[in-house]
Parts: sequence; C-alpha cells; structure tokens
Amino acid sequence: MKFVKTAALAFALLLLASASTYAQGTAPAAGATTTYPFMQLRAFAVGMVIIGAALGIGGLTKSAVESMARQPETAANIQTAMIISAALIEGVTFFALIIIGFILNTTGNS
Repeated sequence: MKFVKTAALAFALLLLASASTYAQGTAPAAGATTTYPFMQLRAFAVGMVIIGAALGIGGLTKSAVESMARQPETAANIQTAMIISAALIEGVTFFALIIIGFILNTTGNS
C-alpha cells in the first residue's frame, strides 16, 4: 500500500510540474511545432506498463510455483495455465506499448 501511495504522489507531482511548466508559453513562430502539456508523460506511461506487466507475471509465477510445491501431481496443469496467462499478459502489454508509441504519435502528441 505504501508503494501505491508513493507512486500516486509521484504521478501527481509530475502532472503538477508539467502543467505549471506550460502554463504561460509564448506564441509559436511560423512553422514551429506546438507543445502540449502532457507530451512528456508518454515515457512515464511506457514505464508504468512495463512495471505492471512485470509485477503481474512475477505474481503469477510465484503463485504457480507455490501451487506446484503443494500439489506436485497437478504441476503440468498449473504450468500450462501459467504459460497461457503469462502470454496473455505479454500480449496486452505489447498492445498498450503500440498504442502509446504509435497511435498517440499520429494524433500530434509527439
């Protein structure tokens, strides 16, 4: 719970710092690209996706190994379910990274 509170505080401070940085910008020159307040948050979002996937797969593996240690006769079934679940977590992670990396880039938030 302490980690969640710390992460939420860090995220709130990052949002606050980003918003105040761009609060009083100057008018862009002709041909200049426009900067948006939350452009730098893409790197933060990528990091959060990767950390979330790592925590998910780590917790899944920990639970599977504990289950196999308690009931060795069901190890094959548990291992199969673990591999399928880990693959689904990785798939969602890659999908999120593609959305963050490519689709947001085409909307002008470079």
